[in-house]
Amino acid sequence: MKQDIILAGVGGQGILSIAFVLVNSADKKGLYCKQSEVHGMSQRGGPVFALVRMSDKPIYSDLIPVGEADMIIGLEPMEALRYVNYLKQDGLFFTDNTPIRVGGYDFERIKSAIEAYPYNLTVDARHIASEAGNKLAVNMVMVGAASPFLLIERAYLENSIRTLFARKSEDVIKVNLTAFEKGVELGMQLKFEKSTSGGKNLP
Repeated sequence: MKQDIILAGVGGQGILSIAFVLVNSADKKGLYCKQSEVHGMSQRGGPVFALVRMSDKPIYSDLIPVGEADMIIGLEPMEALRYVNYLKQDGLFFTDNTPIRVGGYDFERIKSAIEAYPYNLTVDARHIASEAGNKLAVNMVMVGAASPFLLIERAYLENSIRTLFARKSEDVIKVNLTAFEKGVELGMQLKFEKSTSGGKNLP
């Protein structure tokens, strides 16, 4: 039992917060886990990505081979698409649909490329996060959307979100948990749709 995940976005979006939630949850469950990250020019909106590997057996490298990632979780569509060559043929591709237009690009072209993958979910996470109470909680929406496909049960993820924001107010914790829950609803819908349409390889 193992799972290799790529997290991709730009500086300030909370990629490393997602990595914390996943790694902390895996650790609490008793899984082996390794994390690697590249910050890039994060303070200028540059690319940031992290690799998270978890397994019930020891992991000897924090790197994910090309074509072996089980899942991409993106907070910026073009940045997520950069790593698609690492994704398995039946891998899962989740991304927010809001471009961070550094220099601008053709979003519809990017969207079409993402939708070419059979197991994809493009989410208006910024709108959902705003409904939850904070448009910056996009990262927690995306964790929620991916959660039905993770090796980690929901309770571990919720507890890790509480830990992540423990130094903040109770209101901040509540907003982020609400964003997570709204993402879960989308992920469960995707899991149902894929399972009923012959998605036999889904977790």
